[in-house]
Amino acid sequence: MNGQDTTKLNQLLPVSKVEIKNFVVSQDNNEIKISTIPSISGQGTISLNGEDINLTLNNGKSSISKNDLGDNGLKFIKSASHQKLFHYSVDEYTGSLRIKNIPLWLSILPPILAIVIALIFKEVILALFIGIWSGAFIAGGFDLTHIGGWISSFLNVLVEYILGALNDADHLSVIIFSMLIGGMVALISKNGGMQGVVNSLSKYATTPKSAQFITWLMGVAIFFDDYANTLIVGNTMRSVTDKFKISREKLAYIVDSTAAPVSAIAFITTWIGAELGYIDDGISKLGVEINATPYAIFLDSLKYSFYPILTLIFILILIHHKKDFGPMLKAENRARTTGKVSSASTSAEDEPDMEDLTPVANAPMNPLHALLPVLTVIIVTIIGLLVTGFDSLRGDLFAINNSSAYDSWGEIWNGLALILGENSGLFGKLGAVIGASNSYVALLWSSLLGVVVALIITTTSRTMKIIDASHWMVAGFKSMMPALIILTLAWALAITTNQLHTADYISAALSGNLNPILLPGVIFILAAFIAFSTGSSWSTMAILYPIAIPTSYAVSLAAGISPELSYEIMLAVIATVLAASVLGDHISPISDTTILSSLASDCNHLDHVKTQFPYAILVGTFSLIGITLAIFMGGGFIICFVCLVLCILALFFIVKVIGKEPGIQSSY
Repeated sequence: MNGQDTTKLNQLLPVSKVEIKNFVVSQDNNEIKISTIPSISGQGTISLNGEDINLTLNNGKSSISKNDLGDNGLKFIKSASHQKLFHYSVDEYTGSLRIKNIPLWLSILPPILAIVIALIFKEVILALFIGIWSGAFIAGGFDLTHIGGWISSFLNVLVEYILGALNDADHLSVIIFSMLIGGMVALISKNGGMQGVVNSLSKYATTPKSAQFITWLMGVAIFFDDYANTLIVGNTMRSVTDKFKISREKLAYIVDSTAAPVSAIAFITTWIGAELGYIDDGISKLGVEINATPYAIFLDSLKYSFYPILTLIFILILIHHKKDFGPMLKAENRARTTGKVSSASTSAEDEPDMEDLTPVANAPMNPLHALLPVLTVIIVTIIGLLVTGFDSLRGDLFAINNSSAYDSWGEIWNGLALILGENSGLFGKLGAVIGASNSYVALLWSSLLGVVVALIITTTSRTMKIIDASHWMVAGFKSMMPALIILTLAWALAITTNQLHTADYISAALSGNLNPILLPGVIFILAAFIAFSTGSSWSTMAILYPIAIPTSYAVSLAAGISPELSYEIMLAVIATVLAASVLGDHISPISDTTILSSLASDCNHLDHVKTQFPYAILVGTFSLIGITLAIFMGGGFIICFVCLVLCILALFFIVKVIGKEPGIQSSY
C-alpha cells in the first residue's frame, strides 16, 4: 500500500560530499537521459572523458543532448560494459556518481521474475528473494562478466533492500499492527470468545450461503481502512466459515475483495487523503479553472468506479447462485466433500497456520470476550483518525490564520471553510479530517488497546492466569511471522522497482496517440498492469494521477471534444486509475493486501492468488467494457448507471450458466 515519500537531499544526506549509488543512464538517438536516486535537484556539471558538461537535475532527472556530449561521449557510454564512476557537482554538493548502461526494459524483469517463479514453483519467499536479487543486480550495473557484481548484489538484498524496507515507519507500523492483531486473535480464541461469536452467529449463519453473506456484510461494514478490514474480518469469520466447510480460498477471496474495493469508494476512509491530494495536484495542472473542490470531483467520479462496485456485487451474485467456477470451484468441492478447508496438496508446515487456538478447558464461550476487543479496535481506530486528523488540520489552519488558537475540535471544524471553501458540506469537512489523519498511528493505538482489553478480559474472567495468557499472546505474535516475512520481501522488491523506474517505463512504453474516448480504457489496462507488476495500488496512483488527469483533459479539448465531455473523460480517468489499481493489486501475488488477506484467512498464499485471479479478471473485463461504453455514450450518471446494470446482468448470466454448485454431501 503506502510508498516512501521523496526526501530532499539536504535532509537525507546533510554532508558536503555524497555518493549517489543509483545513477541510471539511458539513451536514444539524440540524448542521454539520466535518473538518480536519491532525487537531487540543482545545477551542476558532470565530467565525461575529462570534460565538464553542464547538468541540470530536476527531482533526480535530467538529459544531456548529443551536441553537448559529442560523438566521443556517446560512444563511451555505448561501449560501457559495466558501471563507470564520474565526478559531479550539484549546487554545493560534490561527489561520485555511477553511470550504468542498463536497457530500461530490464526494469520489468524483477517483478515479472518473482511472479513467474512464485506461480511455477509455488514458493513465494524464494521467488521474492530472486526478484529482489535480480533488481539489485540490474541496479548495480548489470555486469554479467564480473563475479563481484553477482556477490555484491546478493549481499545488498539484505543490507540495502530488506533493511530499507524495514527502515520505514509505515512498514513497521503494519508489522506491529499485524502482530498485535495476531496476539489479540490468539487471546480471544483461547478464552472462548471467538467460539462464542461462532455460536452466536450460528443463529444467522445457518448455511454456507448465509455464512458467506455475513462475511461479505462485515467486509463492507469495516469500510474505513483496508488493513483493519482484512485482518479483523478474516480472523473473526474464519471459525464460522470453517464450520460450514467453506474453503479458506473462498474466505480469502471475500475478505480481499471487500477490503480494498470498499475502502476505495467509501466517502470517509484512510485512502481519501492521498486520493484528494492526487486529484488536487492533477487539476492544478489543467491550465483552466475547475469550479469544484477535489472532494466534489472525487464524489462525482465515483459513478465510473466500475471495478470496485462490480467486485462487491459479483460476490453477492456468487453467494446468491450458490455457484463457483474455475479453481475456486475445485477448492470449494474439496472443502465440502472432504472437510479440508485448506489445500490438501500443501503440507501443514507450508501453511501460514496458527497454533492450536481451540478454547482452553472450562472457557465460558462468551461472545463479549471477543466482541469487546474487536469493537475496541474499530472504535479506537475511528477515534485515532479523528484525533490525528484534527491535530494535523490545526497546524494547517494556524499557518493560514495565526490569529486564532483553534484549541477545540469545534473551532477547527468551523475553520475548515478557510481550506475547503464555504460550500464544503458535512462530507467534505469529514473527508478533510480523515484525509489529514495518520492512519498508521490510529491502527497502532487501536491494536495495542485491543490486545490490552483481550488480556484484561481473559485474566479477570479467570479463564487463564496471566502467565498462560501471555504465552498465547506471544504465540499469536509468532503466528504472523511467515506472512510478515513475505510482506517484507514484497516491500523490498518494490524498492527495486522504484529504483529502476519500472512504473515510469511501463507508462511511457504503452502511451501514445489515442482517441480520447478510448483513453479511460487504455489507462485502465495500464494502471492494472503497473499495479500487478509493482504489487502496489498506492504507487500506481502516485505515478499515473499527475500524468493522467491533466493529459486526459488537454487531449480531449485538443481533439475538439466539448468541455463537458472532456470533463467526464477526466472524471472517468480519475476513477479508472483508482479502480484498476485495485484490480492489479488483487491479481498480484506480491501485493501486500493480497498477502494480508491470505494471512488473516489462514490460507495458502498462492492458493488464494490462483483462485481469485479468474474472478478478478472477469470483473475487470466487464469494468473495462462498461467504462468505455459509458464514455462512448457521452458519460453522466444515468448512462453510467445503465452501463453498470448491463455489466451486472452479464455477470449474473455468466455465473448462472458456467457456475456449478460445489459439494454433494452438504446443503448450501
